[in-house]
Amino acid sequence: MAIKSDIQIAQESKMRPIADIAKKLKIKEEHLEPYGHYKAKISLDTLAENKQKEGKLILVSAITPTPAGEGKTTTTVGLGDALCRLGKKAVITLREPSLGPVFGIKGGAAGGGYAQVVPMEDINLHFTGDMHAITAANNLLAALIDNHIQQGNTLDIDVKRITWKRCVDMNDRQLRYVINGLGGKVNGVPREDGFDITVASEVMAILCLATSLKNLKERLEKIIIGYNRSDAPVYAKDLGAAGAMAALLKEAIKPNLVQTLENNPAIIHGGPFANIAHGCNSVLATKTALALGDYVITEAGFGADLGAEKFLDIKCRAAGLTPAAAVLVATIRALKFHGGCEKTELTTENCAALEHGIENLYRHYDNLHKTFGLPVVVAINRFPTDTEEEINTLKNLCKKRNIPVELCEVWADGGKGGEAVAKTLLSIMETEENSYAPAYDTHLPVAEKIKAIVQKIYGGTDIALLPAAKAEIKKIEDLGYGSLPICMAKTQYSFSDNAALRCAPSGFTVTIKSIRLALGAGFIVAQSGDIMTMPGLPKVPSAEKIDVDEKGNISGLF
Repeated sequence: MAIKSDIQIAQESKMRPIADIAKKLKIKEEHLEPYGHYKAKISLDTLAENKQKEGKLILVSAITPTPAGEGKTTTTVGLGDALCRLGKKAVITLREPSLGPVFGIKGGAAGGGYAQVVPMEDINLHFTGDMHAITAANNLLAALIDNHIQQGNTLDIDVKRITWKRCVDMNDRQLRYVINGLGGKVNGVPREDGFDITVASEVMAILCLATSLKNLKERLEKIIIGYNRSDAPVYAKDLGAAGAMAALLKEAIKPNLVQTLENNPAIIHGGPFANIAHGCNSVLATKTALALGDYVITEAGFGADLGAEKFLDIKCRAAGLTPAAAVLVATIRALKFHGGCEKTELTTENCAALEHGIENLYRHYDNLHKTFGLPVVVAINRFPTDTEEEINTLKNLCKKRNIPVELCEVWADGGKGGEAVAKTLLSIMETEENSYAPAYDTHLPVAEKIKAIVQKIYGGTDIALLPAAKAEIKKIEDLGYGSLPICMAKTQYSFSDNAALRCAPSGFTVTIKSIRLALGAGFIVAQSGDIMTMPGLPKVPSAEKIDVDEKGNISGLF
């Protein structure tokens, strides 16, 4: 019997009208803004009227991933369905997929198997237009910058020191470095420029950390677009840009309501990458879910050293959130990879490699449990090639360290396959102490905060600041912005800044290549290595497999 693809499973599902899903959360009819039959925006008034109630927030993170991904979103969706099956009022909150990865490598990002959010095609392609609104707001600011220069440049902006880039929600390496304004004076001032992918735009980070339309506009005003010829920063407010940008985002700031395959509520909103931004869905989506549900399950991108660290050190700190527990997703194939197996060997039983690779899981668990003080359960996301011997080996290795662990089979069985994880999760939230605290004090000097992340979370020894990074830190601290949290931009494939260092390396130094102040977002980006803010397409893009028939049915999205 052929295994059904994700999109086949999604297209065969029986969705319920979005108004029925809203009723489960007691969302008022006037607070629901439908986008067709199966998706809707939730008015910000919903949060304002229910903010006195707050459910328990559960973070789903993962061990260091392999290039294939380890099913964190699938686990999040399945866990939400499992809690609902157990009679709990649970809501999942996820990030929105970016078109770039959909047409690049991933081919879709709405969960998998029988643990998906639907309508899967809509969510992956355009959805409610949030990405396009963010793109437009970002590019409006870019246009205002160049127009100001063209019209006389009264702010004395140094055209060689403009830091604001244009963006597009697509993987397109050709746009990383461009020269625009060619064609004579009437067509603008020639200058070097470039594009980021939309999810890397500071506007995306701002939208995801804003707590209201007023707060959104205040954050937009703080964006630093570059420097003038006197070396002073130039802000978006200097260009009068924030009002129009906020107008473009007034609908995009509202969280989106959809459903799982099991017709349970899912709020999907915002989508910053975790290796170049903070990797979490919006604060408004999370707070709305907490106000409407008893349990909220959310995920943060890539491994716990990236997404979870930023969720706990940036998002929770900024929004005043206290997570109740964490779920650490692990796969046997990833642990074998970290234990020395090559990609071609991951489907072959190898308990010895698993025993070596378990150190990666231990470090992530210790970070979440000891450094951040959260109750944690490990969810083994089962793949068809996992053997019983390997599963038992992994369970025993966890039990030796008194790590709660359960097999998770939501890909194959939906919510039913996540009940064991859900029951253990409910238990540890009741029995284990929660002493959540961020990993560092924001009032430390910038370099000390970066070093704290490297030493406490990554297992490294020290940092090396390149001259450009040192100069930017001095400038940020001289401007009085040094007390912001750090958003680390590094490879997702290793605790270190070297993607080739698997498992749980130690004794390494992380080199910080550049520092960027994202004042509107409220954090300082520290970049190690060559992290592309505009990805390229692979040799065989997923776009080549995606198609639509004459009736509008889409195929190829996994």
